[in-house]
Amino acid sequence: MGIPRRLGKALPVLCLSLGAVALLAQLPTRGVNEDESRVGPFVLPDPLRCADGTPVRDVETWRSRRRAEILELFRRHVYGRSPERPPALRHEVSAEDRKALDGLATRREVTIQLSGDDGGPELRLLLFVPNGVSRPVPAFVGLNFGGNHTVHPDPGIALSRAWQREGPGVVDHRATESSRGRASSRWPIETIVSRGYALATAYYGDLDPDYDDGFANGVHPLFYRPGQSRPDPDEWGAIGAWAWGLSRALDHLETDEAIDAARVAVVGHSRLGKAALWAGAQDERFAIVVSNDSGEGGAALARRWYGETVADLNERFPHWFCRNYREYGDDVHALPVDQHELVALVAPRPVYVASASEDRWADPRGEFLALKHAEPVYALFGLEGLGVDAWPEPGRPVGHTMGYHLRPGGHDLTAYDWERFLDFADRHLRRGAAGAGEE
Repeated sequence: MGIPRRLGKALPVLCLSLGAVALLAQLPTRGVNEDESRVGPFVLPDPLRCADGTPVRDVETWRSRRRAEILELFRRHVYGRSPERPPALRHEVSAEDRKALDGLATRREVTIQLSGDDGGPELRLLLFVPNGVSRPVPAFVGLNFGGNHTVHPDPGIALSRAWQREGPGVVDHRATESSRGRASSRWPIETIVSRGYALATAYYGDLDPDYDDGFANGVHPLFYRPGQSRPDPDEWGAIGAWAWGLSRALDHLETDEAIDAARVAVVGHSRLGKAALWAGAQDERFAIVVSNDSGEGGAALARRWYGETVADLNERFPHWFCRNYREYGDDVHALPVDQHELVALVAPRPVYVASASEDRWADPRGEFLALKHAEPVYALFGLEGLGVDAWPEPGRPVGHTMGYHLRPGGHDLTAYDWERFLDFADRHLRRGAAGAGEE
């Protein structure tokens, strides 16, 4: 792709002629590399050039042609095709506490019947809405790894009954009381609510249990054709299911009078950061998309040989992606898309990517570069992106409609990350804020 002139010498690794593309297949894409000097050159697909070579020079061409082409490539080759929204979802409030968090919030638990039938898969949504503020309020929505009861020690939150990965407080793949609140450091709910935002979260295992069982469990079988036993090569994997579930959570928020569904940010960490990006790319109802430490298959450029690779993902987590993705483990340069184009699909809505300096497996520099190479699409809308050319130092957030920070430390979702996400949301979701409601 063409490199914006202002990048100058910041990204020389991408300055290759298209004639060099054939040589790229000879470069290493397997094995562990955390040495920047060994990354090697690569050429990125141009998000502003249509499949027939037509350059994209205006918003209309992007909206009517190019965006759909890129979305289709991700569906066919990476995440798979997700089903449409079910025609009728049943939502039932199963519990409510109007004086939760010492009166700071109203806590609700909502059961969403994903199949429409009792006994089928259910998404159990936990919602905290700030009290004492003008409503409807903006909100964050994201999936959690251990069940809703892990995000806060509140004994009133129902203990998850779903299958769990082995870990602290889990016995025979079932949650116990000792796991209550163990992920609370990743969900500073009092801070979020005190800043005037609602928080909605659900356990990702309600949608897919995150192990390679041929998709016998979770929501996938709900959409099989008669006689079908596994997804087609371009059908959704687990990331697709988690992203689909985030949209079903937003469906419910649209029915809640306390929530302004036009001001909902989707957020995710690690593999769920991949899901948040894919949800935001497909579902334009999400007003902001936030991805934290999502790495390969998320915000990081696939063609950069650094940290986790496409081959690693397909070997360790084959159920995350569609089966077609497995074709690119040995030749990532043949992949017809790269992750800067996933970020670009969010445009013109605000997008935020966060990295950690010690999280080398997730390729933090590659996450920054994906944002940089999505900037031309935001520029097409007349929007300023990151506002910097060089990868920023840890602890120095940057950006405008696009946001980024590099946090000191390792792979985690921390209070520091949330403070930056909240600051970014304040700029874009607060009534009267510069950039709020941009289209």
